[in-house]
Amino acid sequence: MMTVEREVAQHYSHGSLEAAILTGLNAMGRNRSNVTPEDLAGIDEFHIGGHEATADVADHLNLDAGGVLLDIGSGIGGAARFFARRYGCRVVGIDLTPEYVEVATSLTQLVGLSDQVEFQVVNALDLPFGDESFDRATLLHVGMNIPDKQRLCAGVHRVLKPEGLFAIYDVMQTGDGEITFPVPWAATKATSFLERPETYRQALLDAGFEIVSERARREFAIEFFQRMRARMAESGPPPLGLHILMGQDAPTKIANMLAGLEQGLIAPVEMICRRL
Repeated sequence: MMTVEREVAQHYSHGSLEAAILTGLNAMGRNRSNVTPEDLAGIDEFHIGGHEATADVADHLNLDAGGVLLDIGSGIGGAARFFARRYGCRVVGIDLTPEYVEVATSLTQLVGLSDQVEFQVVNALDLPFGDESFDRATLLHVGMNIPDKQRLCAGVHRVLKPEGLFAIYDVMQTGDGEITFPVPWAATKATSFLERPETYRQALLDAGFEIVSERARREFAIEFFQRMRARMAESGPPPLGLHILMGQDAPTKIANMLAGLEQGLIAPVEMICRRL
């Protein structure tokens, strides 16, 4: 029987993702010798709001060049590269999906950030790092694939230094009712572990965190998806976009996600926490 972890990794696996990205870059007039982080912006941050949401999270983290950040569920590395490039910190990105880790490593080499950013295939529930190894940690649209929020938060608490900050930006259950699948993070309910904000809060408090700030970003999310759908309806998919990561059923996933947001069933929620 396939484990949840293998099912999640399979959901995100593309098969020829790096080739698809290079094809998109070629269509934009770029090649391996002249790729910039800005060229990758359309595809490399697989969460609602993309770069804007990542920058909003970073504003709360007080990042600096002397720090080390753990990016849990780092995907193809866009957020990790942004943190490193903007703030000069070192970043370790971890992800369940081997293909994502391979592509993240390759793209990081292309844009010249390999000395600051590394990626590993790691299960977020079994962090292979020593106690108090990191100054900061982020979880950007990852918890929806992790069933045990208590174990997740306890593990992050262990590897963070005292007073270290942990930023969560996850889709959470905010209303009664069932969402329709597929959605970007899961094809079926079998690998979707949506929880209410209060579940996250309790797991964080039990692990030894204090919650510094919290905000739901439902309206921000609706506007983001409405803009995405409008652009795709007007001019079709861009050479590089999240549709490549989501596959052929990207329009269905986006429609189901937007329906859940508009019905008030789900919303992305940002939580900034401090390790006590």
